[in-house]
Amino acid sequence: MKKVFYFFLSIFLVSSCTNYGQLKIVGSVPDELEEVSGVEKIKGSDILWMHNDGGNEADIYGVNVFGEIQQTIALTTKNKDWEDITSDEEGNLYIADFGNNGNKRKNLVIYKITAEELASQNIITPKKIKFKYPNQTKFPPKKKKRFFDAESLLYFKGGLYVFTKSRVKGAYGKTSLYKVPTTKGKYTAEYIDTFENCNNSIHCWVTAACISPDKTKVALLTHDQVLIFTDFTDDNFFSGVVTEHDLGHTSQKEGITFKDNNTLYITDEQSHGAGGKLYEFSLGKK
Repeated sequence: MKKVFYFFLSIFLVSSCTNYGQLKIVGSVPDELEEVSGVEKIKGSDILWMHNDGGNEADIYGVNVFGEIQQTIALTTKNKDWEDITSDEEGNLYIADFGNNGNKRKNLVIYKITAEELASQNIITPKKIKFKYPNQTKFPPKKKKRFFDAESLLYFKGGLYVFTKSRVKGAYGKTSLYKVPTTKGKYTAEYIDTFENCNNSIHCWVTAACISPDKTKVALLTHDQVLIFTDFTDDNFFSGVVTEHDLGHTSQKEGITFKDNNTLYITDEQSHGAGGKLYEFSLGKK
């Protein structure tokens, strides 16, 4: 989404190289990724794939853990509102162009880049996975029914999972889970379940998602927390046990991926002279 960010957030932002409890700064995100909105670590690789928020170039960047760009790939499409990125077991990447601030969009799409393309091309025409929500009939709905924005995507056992972001005042923490196929086509997403976090603040917004390499933990990111779901049934991640991890720091965090089964990488956008960092966050051993 475009940075329409309340000014009071700035009182929480710190521009020094301070660590925040378990949240540790690894390095800075490159200037080319000022509005970093997604990060993904592909299995078997130490490179982190990142992209910017909507309105920027339709590029993805391979970045090392020191914040240095190793590879840039241009997609022959537009960055309408790129919000997250995920990958499957084969190393294919999926980029979520489904940011929907006003709940007006009818062109929601997930772009697929194959592992072969990623390894051999610098300009790629991605496959398009188009979808709509089964329970949205008006574009936009009434303000009290605007639950169709989204910033979060993950891959799990042959499916892509979208976590929505509420635009309804007093229900900011309401997040619905939908499933979309991984192959090119046009689909109606499958509704799975709804979860409610805190509701009274924009800090409750879910801004990114990822799943651990062993597929036992799903992480949802907010501006100041990570929600970890475990012991879920099949692909209903909300059926499991949820544990809230306070990050001890508030910023415009919009990217998350697992480094290993117990450690996360997190990124935040540059905002009010702060942010633009790559962090590590340890969940501790089970």
